Amino acid sequence: MNTSISKKLFRQAQKVIPGGVNSPVRAFRSVGGTPLFVAKAKGATVTDADGNTFLDYVSSWGPMILGHAHPKIVSAIRRAAERGTSYGAPTAGEIALAGLIRKAFPSIEKVRLVSSGTEAAMSAVRLARGFTGRDKIVKFEGCYHGHADPMLVKAGSGALTFGQPDSPGVPADTAKHTLTATFNDAASVRQLFDRNRGQIAAVIVEPIPGNMGVVPPTPGFLDELREITRTAGTLLVFDEVITGFRVAFGGAQELFGIVPDLTILGKIIGGGLPVGAFGGRRDVMDALSPEGPVYQAGTLSGNPLAVAAGIAALTELSKRGTYRNLAEKADYLGEGLQGIFRKSGGPTWTNRVGSMWTTFFQEGPVVDYATAKKSDTAAYGRYFHGMLRRGVYLAPSQFEAGFVSLAHTRRDLDRTIGAAREVLAGRPAGR
Repeated sequence: MNTSISKKLFRQAQKVIPGGVNSPVRAFRSVGGTPLFVAKAKGATVTDADGNTFLDYVSSWGPMILGHAHPKIVSAIRRAAERGTSYGAPTAGEIALAGLIRKAFPSIEKVRLVSSGTEAAMSAVRLARGFTGRDKIVKFEGCYHGHADPMLVKAGSGALTFGQPDSPGVPADTAKHTLTATFNDAASVRQLFDRNRGQIAAVIVEPIPGNMGVVPPTPGFLDELREITRTAGTLLVFDEVITGFRVAFGGAQELFGIVPDLTILGKIIGGGLPVGAFGGRRDVMDALSPEGPVYQAGTLSGNPLAVAAGIAALTELSKRGTYRNLAEKADYLGEGLQGIFRKSGGPTWTNRVGSMWTTFFQEGPVVDYATAKKSDTAAYGRYFHGMLRRGVYLAPSQFEAGFVSLAHTRRDLDRTIGAAREVLAGRPAGR
């Protein structure tokens, strides 16, 4: 596989961009080698600058449920761009997108659009603090909620990939207000509440973490979080940047029947364009400026291109049979890969919820940050590159999720299963 142009571009990028990339996990540091510089994408594939085409299971980190360059989304963006790319003023499209979000998430009575998942998480935390008059928040080890200062305490995603769960530059006075608990361990949460009575504004959680790899909640765990927070007068915040519209039309809260106070959404609601949102209870959301005293603003919030793409994407996803179709594809791939891993004899453990999954290279089960970290990242790196040589692009980190899209065909899935069989059997690529 020739990657000479990607290598040349990476050398050029390193001279003008820190690390040569604009988001750390893209750098291939945890798997080795040179990152692919993508030139285009269509359907279930991405094509790099050297002309190599790969089956894509990164899916721009989740939002490409319909596949890349879906014609209805592309058409919506084109029409919107012809009307102007940014106004800094309200549009009718914002109301329409908010309505689609509310239809999917009954817990969201009002919603505020922003420009990214990080901004949504940062704003939701500020709102929770302003609404409750409390300073402390609880998050979980290995869960990632963007790179705002309060969230970079025992974080997942790139921070976990590089073994730096706490970032320099985060003031100690800020970090001291972030309390960390163990995912799937309600007792650890109760202990924090016992020690900080009347001081905790919010519990923020990925209901299905995807940033230390996929880790499903154990039965009853999310229910206990709901009970603990309700009793303490604390807001429960679901970060559904990954799971919203991915595991079900109404996200993890639909899947598990939990009603959070606030919900965070990300680029899925923009068809992959830069957008985010946070929303929830009417009385909480009415504490936001200009209705209330909690300030939040953004010139690009509700950007017309992202809104148009989002309306097109969510309209498609709302069609009957969409999630049954997605589940059938995910089940087929998941069962096929599981069979290959079982036969390989090597230590692996796969967690999967709907169309998102992670295979950890270790004996399982993987239920939290501590167990996820036991994975053999070198073994994952070898598997990653073996799959890449066979035209299958997986996340360049053990601690991320893979995603199936509606654009993947049965032939694509069979090819992926066959590639995994060859890699784990030690067969050279191309045979």
